[in-house]
Amino acid sequence: MEIWINPACSKCRSALTLLDAEGADYTVRRYLEDVPSEDEIREVLDRLGLEPWDITRTQEAVAKELGVKDWARDEASRDRWVKALAEHPKLIQRPIITAQDGTAVVGRTDEAVQDALSRKS
Repeated sequence: MEIWINPACSKCRSALTLLDAEGADYTVRRYLEDVPSEDEIREVLDRLGLEPWDITRTQEAVAKELGVKDWARDEASRDRWVKALAEHPKLIQRPIITAQDGTAVVGRTDEAVQDALSRKS
């Protein structure tokens, strides 16, 4: 299990606290420092069952600068979104937890973190 976090994020800290309380075995990835590649982002999206616009923080200043709210949300535009997430990791919704069964969740609630913990291979 891996969790992508921003240490300044309260949702990330809450998720880590819950994982620790459950005795979970996990690896922390500070994705603002250890930036995921486009391929890693695509893999996580596949595991999440989501599209890149589903995990984009559209209220971030850089999102507004890029104008992502006006970008098309279709297959032809998918690579543009993935590239933006790789170039501007602050846009990636957090925390993202990759579960043992090959899936992933966006762990913004205690319920989502518990869901990730329950997904055994």
